[in-house]
Amino acid sequence: MASAERQGTELLAVADVNVGGDRPHDIRVHDDRFWGRVLRDRELGLGEAYQDGWWDADRLDEFLVRVFTADLRAAIRPSPSLVWNVLRGRIVNRQTTSQAVRNAQAHYDIGNDLYLRMLGDEMVYSCAHWKDADDLASAQAAKLDLVCRKLGLEPGMRVLDIGCGWGAFAHHAAANHGVHVTGISPAGEQVDEARRRAGNLSVEFHQQDYRDVEGEFDRIVSIGMMEHVGPRNFGTFFDRCRDLLVPDGLMLHHTIGSNESKDNTDAWFDRYIFPGGVVPSLHQIAGASQPHWTVEDVQNLGPDYDRTLLAWHDNIEARWHEIPDYDERFRRTWRYYLLSSAASFRVRNLQVFQVMFRRTVRVSPRYDAAR
Repeated sequence: MASAERQGTELLAVADVNVGGDRPHDIRVHDDRFWGRVLRDRELGLGEAYQDGWWDADRLDEFLVRVFTADLRAAIRPSPSLVWNVLRGRIVNRQTTSQAVRNAQAHYDIGNDLYLRMLGDEMVYSCAHWKDADDLASAQAAKLDLVCRKLGLEPGMRVLDIGCGWGAFAHHAAANHGVHVTGISPAGEQVDEARRRAGNLSVEFHQQDYRDVEGEFDRIVSIGMMEHVGPRNFGTFFDRCRDLLVPDGLMLHHTIGSNESKDNTDAWFDRYIFPGGVVPSLHQIAGASQPHWTVEDVQNLGPDYDRTLLAWHDNIEARWHEIPDYDERFRRTWRYYLLSSAASFRVRNLQVFQVMFRRTVRVSPRYDAAR
């Protein structure tokens, strides 16, 4: 047995994974180059080898649960490309206004036909809330309802939806709470579809970056957008929200959350799924919001995302024959994205935070001195 294969097999044994075994989480290796690639490029190599068909597992998510739980990544020295991925996040702002457009289009403008079949009719692309729901549509409606209740929406309010996607929250809030919603997204295909679905609702959608928004709003919401802001821009993001929100307004951000503060994301996800994206920690969010925001409430919905991702995976696999323009490598890429994400939430490496904010009322130094 070659040294790379021997080393790889020994590492997998630590995670209770057999090569050629008959358990759902065991793997089958189709190309012996798999071993050297993974030992060289770690998580990047593992994902790319799956894209290229070099290995398979009947339950890809359960295989990765065991890999993550055993922390096999820590046993392999990072390659120069992985080191560069970390350094780049520290020295380069990859979410400038112009770059943010390219990043968004690289993920969200790859075909509404794909997203419709994966997400369902309402096209809600964020973690559902499964507490009292038995199906994806009900769970997504429950999540939208939860956000609306937390924001205390009332008829006539002006709401800014930053990163509006295909308009699901805006449509839901306008239809059920009588508010006027302005939705923004850098992704043109999302905005076009959101407008097409708007009907006579009191909503408007703009292909726009949050840094370019003007106006005043009673409520601000973002659902699945803070992951695209980037740590270098968190201060600017919160400052801009403060400029746009009325003094007694409320703001809610629903975001995937990391257990630790980072300037970069997983190298495979950065290259193939979410270029420039960085999952924030609660520490980063709270730090960037100082001193102008008060955190009113934090809720963690992380376990619900595992079930959501599995539902999306089942949807797209069942309807793949309806979208023939995507080749087999893309299909394997997308499958790896959904199932590896589900595994990360299952082992609690990732969370979903809903964070409620209120603008801080600060007493002026002159008033303090007068007292």
